[in-house]
Amino acid sequence: MTPPARIAAAIAILDRVLSGEAAERALTGWARASRFAGSGDRAAVRDLVYAALRRRRSAGWIGGADTGRGMMIGLARAQGQDTGALFTGQGHAPAPLLADEGQGDLTAAPPAVRLDQPDWLWPLLGDSLGDARDRVCAVLQQRATVMLRVNLGKGDRAGAIAALAAAGIAARPHPDIRTALEVTDNAPKIKLSPPYLTGLVELQDAASQGAMLRLPLSDGMRVLDYCAGGGGKALAMAALAQVDVTAHDAAPARMADLPARAARAGVVVLRCGTGGLAGLGPYDLVLVDAPCSGSGAWRRAPDARWRLTSAALDTLCATQARIMDQAEPLVAPGGVLAYATCSVLTAENDAQVARFMSRMSGWRHVARDMFLPDALQDGFFIAQLRRDG
Repeated sequence: MTPPARIAAAIAILDRVLSGEAAERALTGWARASRFAGSGDRAAVRDLVYAALRRRRSAGWIGGADTGRGMMIGLARAQGQDTGALFTGQGHAPAPLLADEGQGDLTAAPPAVRLDQPDWLWPLLGDSLGDARDRVCAVLQQRATVMLRVNLGKGDRAGAIAALAAAGIAARPHPDIRTALEVTDNAPKIKLSPPYLTGLVELQDAASQGAMLRLPLSDGMRVLDYCAGGGGKALAMAALAQVDVTAHDAAPARMADLPARAARAGVVVLRCGTGGLAGLGPYDLVLVDAPCSGSGAWRRAPDARWRLTSAALDTLCATQARIMDQAEPLVAPGGVLAYATCSVLTAENDAQVARFMSRMSGWRHVARDMFLPDALQDGFFIAQLRRDG
């Protein structure tokens, strides 16, 4: 596919997303219907779609319309590309630009447009982030960096960097998080590389790693990852101390790959459905990484930003409170309930913790960490609550 043909494909996919279809589903549907597109074409079109969704409002403002075409015109202009050479109408290229397309002046746009946020969410971001709002929103306009977690049970960062280099993958250590590596070249090779296949490294965002390092893990503890999903945090905890880790998720199918991942990492993680939890507790540490808006990680799922509504946020907050209440009886006397989200919104973080403390007795709020999105990490919040005992 030529660059103009890739843009035309991205326009069609974006229009499906704007009509309500999830981005991943729209991309998969296009790929299945476009057998002529090679792996390089599929990757390039995916990158275009996600770049446009990260900059939906600013690109649409420049392009002149909140449409797939408007977004791609605006994105090309913002990147300094020659739109006349890309929008020719020849072959599979999109139609030439009209006189009023691509003329938007972004300096005249409102802040929420320039920084690609919904109008209703803009004041909430200000309340939550204060002076950091513009900086964080600018980070969320960019593509996320690929980060790896070094499994300290199998080696150290220097050894992992050397092993990755031998596989043709360049990486360097995170300046602050002792398990984290930034991949600087050949990230697509990771999942077929020996360091990954032997469990020396695992894909995991740096902030998530940093949060796990803040937990009070020590040998002999019984630990529950209550909302485990794929189990990445359960694996990280199991690698940091000789702990007995159980992974639970309300949808057990999400944990289907966990046994293979645990075996690769050289750790043991017990999977458990909701019905079996009552007989397994109590636990010294219960991690609740609750379903959330994902606002700290919108670089990775940019269409989620545009699907979120005020009503949906209220529903998420109610779900988070219910999950905390369900997890609370599973914590042993003197144990810790660690509440986490990948959100930057106060309603899902500090306010949620405050509400829990107001309705539950016998708890102390002992620690809080907020990782804001930057070039090397997503946003992540974690609070530690200790039960009297």
